[in-house]
Amino acid sequence: MAKLDAALMDLNGADHRNGSAADEPSAAQLLAQLMEACVAQDASDLHIAPGLPAYLRVHGILEPQDAHGPLSAETTRAMSEILMRGFDSSTLDTTGSVDGALTGPSDVRFRFNVFRRQGVLSIALRRLEDRFRELSELGLPDTLYDLCTLPDGLVIVAGPTGAGKSTTLATLIDQINRTRRAHIVTIEDPIEYLHRSQMSLVNQRQVGLDTGGFNDALVASLRQDPDVILVGEIRDLNTIRTAITAAETGHLVFTTVHAGDCVGTVERLVSVFPAEEQNGIRRQLSLVLRAIIAQHLLVADGERGLLEPAADGTVRRRRIVVSEVLMATGAVNNLIATGKASQIYSAMESGGAAGMQTLDESLAQLCHGKWITDQTAAVMSRNPAVVRERVARLQVPRGPHVRQTGVFK
Repeated sequence: MAKLDAALMDLNGADHRNGSAADEPSAAQLLAQLMEACVAQDASDLHIAPGLPAYLRVHGILEPQDAHGPLSAETTRAMSEILMRGFDSSTLDTTGSVDGALTGPSDVRFRFNVFRRQGVLSIALRRLEDRFRELSELGLPDTLYDLCTLPDGLVIVAGPTGAGKSTTLATLIDQINRTRRAHIVTIEDPIEYLHRSQMSLVNQRQVGLDTGGFNDALVASLRQDPDVILVGEIRDLNTIRTAITAAETGHLVFTTVHAGDCVGTVERLVSVFPAEEQNGIRRQLSLVLRAIIAQHLLVADGERGLLEPAADGTVRRRRIVVSEVLMATGAVNNLIATGKASQIYSAMESGGAAGMQTLDESLAQLCHGKWITDQTAAVMSRNPAVVRERVARLQVPRGPHVRQTGVFK
């Protein structure tokens, strides 16, 4: 059995509400085995719940791990307490869950969420990448590396939970770390990817361990001489306001927002503020915004999306990124400042030369590359007719394509 992180293996003799310390070594061993299985099967997620077998999400499909049988509430609680060591477990009483990250077997990082449901504890673990990928591997345009050279401004990665936002940010921060002499301060909940200082000096702070909250840490970071600040997520008024202020005062700020597309990201940020402040925030945002990258993960169902048949005869599929990119040109900034968000998508459609890309354009590229079917593209697109027209245009020989579509998982 690969050795778990020291925090996992440091078992003490404390009693548990629904179990004893004698149960804990076997719980730690089973947890390690399940995490090893997650790595071995190239699964993205591991789910543990009382009364059920553990589940792995392999290439987007949940698969029960029946070999270990149903897990008892005592075993699940023991696993939860092992994971929560060193983290602020008081949030279990206030919000019903605890977030954290740790290094598991084979030195692979996992993000976890321990949560209460119907009086018992359950666990969701997300396996993190064991290396920093290139943008082309993620299926994103290499031109986004230009964002890493900016002296200041706000760069946002948007998308739903599980869309790979943290991985995209990690790739951009790694590029800065390898190519610029900068002081990078990250504020994360939890720390998912560990950045070792290279050309840059990197200081990573974890909410709950190193600081009380995103906004407190962001305010403090302005006194820490940063060049680049990564804020894991901006979701409340004060943190959004401070992030905009940091970008205004000469810092390059990277962050994430839960939103479905680029226009929705702008509207979500503005809508957090009281009505009387929204016009002012639009103007501020138009001055500091540099780019929004909105991404989703799809299960590839085209010819190239097929993996080799498994031993049981099933065929598994890869997961791929579909994305849109909004660059803050003068025209886009004016639309944001004047509250004409509905016209931004038109600017994106005609902004290819500036590095912009619409969701329909990304779907057309994936469809042309045989990663997804016409049907999948039509379901995801805003305008299926536009996707079909662009696929037909891509099929006309025009030399090599600049963008390489990557496989995320």
